[in-house]
Amino acid sequence: MITPATLTRTVSAALEEDAPWGDITSIALLPADAVATADLVAREPGVLSGGEVFAAAFTLTDPHTSVDLHFADGDRFAAGDVLATVTGSARSLLTAERVALNFTQRMSGIATLTAAYVDAVEGTGARIADTRKTTPGLREFERHAVLSGGGSNHRRSLSDAVMAKDNHLEVIRQSGQDLATALRAAFAQLPHTTHVVVEVDRLDQIPAVLDGGAHTVLLDNFSLADLRTAVEMLAGRATAEASGGVNLETVGAIAETGVQVISVGALTHSARALDLGLDLRIV
Repeated sequence: MITPATLTRTVSAALEEDAPWGDITSIALLPADAVATADLVAREPGVLSGGEVFAAAFTLTDPHTSVDLHFADGDRFAAGDVLATVTGSARSLLTAERVALNFTQRMSGIATLTAAYVDAVEGTGARIADTRKTTPGLREFERHAVLSGGGSNHRRSLSDAVMAKDNHLEVIRQSGQDLATALRAAFAQLPHTTHVVVEVDRLDQIPAVLDGGAHTVLLDNFSLADLRTAVEMLAGRATAEASGGVNLETVGAIAETGVQVISVGALTHSARALDLGLDLRIV
């Protein structure tokens, strides 16, 4: 969920970046009393995300602007659909236009890509999750977009859960510690509510991770055969999460191995911005 504070802070920063001393083009060329209406129009089909962000770009620019959202986040739309209508000062609308579109196109692109992954694993019971591979400063917006597309969020930050990856395990190994012992020592000092995830890239690592009590075992770049074996080894004692080598062509087969979660960095780091446009007319 995007909190009101995050929404205001992030959109205000984007508006200031784009017009630090005002929109001199609109001020110089447009009558101060000109009123306009603009439609947010889909140039291609997709899944909407960022409606409240779109609205905030206009209302933070000019609180007198009226924004009517015709679709909700998570709604699928067709090319040509009018997703929202904005009415207000022509100067204000044109000042906010690019920031509003940048956010909504980016977020809707993520939602649309996520929906494609979710559709590809339908019926398997596997959840599609994001990762921390997000644009710095825009994580909450991009995570919201994943939810709009029907996906799930992974840990929010380094402070939310323990996630021991390959470099953590290498430091443990070079320090002469046993992984299971290190995990049990970690549990002794962590709050009982803290989730612990351990990444492995070989089947022979799994017994120590289970012995240490990890809640989730992240199976990184495993073959389909090894994923099936790993699921059998875990036998419900920990959540099986697959990552690495995941794309729209492979995700269905990965889901069919029995893993419960598939984490996909591409949802946020490789999503294409959706083609949305703002068509303006003078009232």
